[in-house]
Amino acid sequence: MSAGETPRRRTPPRWVRELLGWVVGAAIAIAVVAAVASSPRSELVFRDGDSMVTTLVVHSLAIGQPQDWAMSSVLFLPEIAALWLLSLLGLGVDGTLALAGAVNVLALYGALRVAAGSAARARAPISGALLALAAFGLLAASEWSPSRDALELASLLVTTTYYSATVVAVVVAVGLARRALDRAGASRGTRQWAVASVGLGLVAAASVLTNPLFAAWATVPLSIVLAVVGVRRRRAWWLAGALVAGSVAGFVARLPLAHLIANTGAGYVDPTQWAASLEYYGALLAERWAAPWGAASLLAVTLLWAWSLVATVLLARRAKVGAAVVAACGWVLPLVVTLGAIALGTHAARYLQPTVFAPLLGLVVLPSLLPARIPAATASAATLALVVALGLGIPPLIAASTAPDRDLDCVVQWAEGSGRVGGGQFWTVRLPKTHLSDPRGLVQLDHQLRGYAWLVNRDDFAVGGVSFLVTDAQSPAFELPAGVTMTDAATIDCGRYTIHDFGDRTLPIGPLRS
Repeated sequence: MSAGETPRRRTPPRWVRELLGWVVGAAIAIAVVAAVASSPRSELVFRDGDSMVTTLVVHSLAIGQPQDWAMSSVLFLPEIAALWLLSLLGLGVDGTLALAGAVNVLALYGALRVAAGSAARARAPISGALLALAAFGLLAASEWSPSRDALELASLLVTTTYYSATVVAVVVAVGLARRALDRAGASRGTRQWAVASVGLGLVAAASVLTNPLFAAWATVPLSIVLAVVGVRRRRAWWLAGALVAGSVAGFVARLPLAHLIANTGAGYVDPTQWAASLEYYGALLAERWAAPWGAASLLAVTLLWAWSLVATVLLARRAKVGAAVVAACGWVLPLVVTLGAIALGTHAARYLQPTVFAPLLGLVVLPSLLPARIPAATASAATLALVVALGLGIPPLIAASTAPDRDLDCVVQWAEGSGRVGGGQFWTVRLPKTHLSDPRGLVQLDHQLRGYAWLVNRDDFAVGGVSFLVTDAQSPAFELPAGVTMTDAATIDCGRYTIHDFGDRTLPIGPLRS
């Protein structure tokens, strides 16, 4: 080496850098779930009636119960499969749900890593993916409301019910489109481009099969972006075609599963209610602005959206088409989804999740626009982040997932000890039902004792009747058969729950409704 020559800094092998990225991503995932699980938002993770559906399916499969489910338009197939695998670790209901939340966030890192491009064609893709994941973590940690209807959308990824697989699939679809376009001009890239295109179609088919929202979140807006690119790059039309064809195949694949779908979702759409929808989402926005850290998180998302728009222009000028598509999705997806949700007259905050996760794509492409190579200190910063995230995340996560619930334990122990079958209304009985060793011990009823076939196995109702009822403060008064009143039952106080035991008397279950 000559006197004036600078020593060359050795960089770790690519596989080491990728592994470090996944390890840091896992640490961030643990920290995110710990933050959510330690806040009032934990209600959605561990106790919400909707959030119990995947666990109930896993328990039903484990006991060999006949499968006859009444699901919504979402089938939760990937979420159920992942939760079943995690349940084999024997961590209990809450421990498994906490681990599933961390897996969801780690899966988002994997999707962001796909969107960041290959190491051979993109600058510092691991750093871009980790930067986006860290920003997501900060947004999720700022959300503290226990309400499922709050405009707190990042933390929904931590649950197994609010479309976590669809969020990940949308980002993967954007990433596959980017990689196909990155390889379109490369020598000997035709085969890789074809694989990415086929992969895009398969992701679309599988995603629509389990959740038709994928078509609104990805198929429509991403096809618009690809159509614009297709003006100069005809191969983009093939990508859009693969995306649309896969989505159509997904809808066709849902037909044999129609008996599982108790609500197709058509009732949630009413374009004549667009004004009411606008007012509804506006009120949610105002509530979020007034919440602790709400204004800061909304400003952050707005800045990310604006940056995605700027990055699209800059990358397009530099002819970095694949990265420009990723950046464009960062602002096109929120725009299309929000306008579509209002135009269709919807009233559900969860439908707007792309407004939070899509702008993160602007951070994914940030390294491509930096004037110089990211310093080697990135590895040191990542290691520091790993230590901090694990140190701050693991203890509160363990505490949150193992916290005792004496009221719940009281109901579960009494119900199992009775050897009989009881019932309760949806928001009351879902949690105790999930924690029973055999979930058939508690049947889901409405206030008229009709079987409430919603997000539950219809086989539960084969028992025909119940001999005790579980109520809490939010249970509407039951309408019992003639000659029977609640005063005929012995009451067992279980804190926030009350068990009304009718002893040897059986209350018949009425016709099913959903």
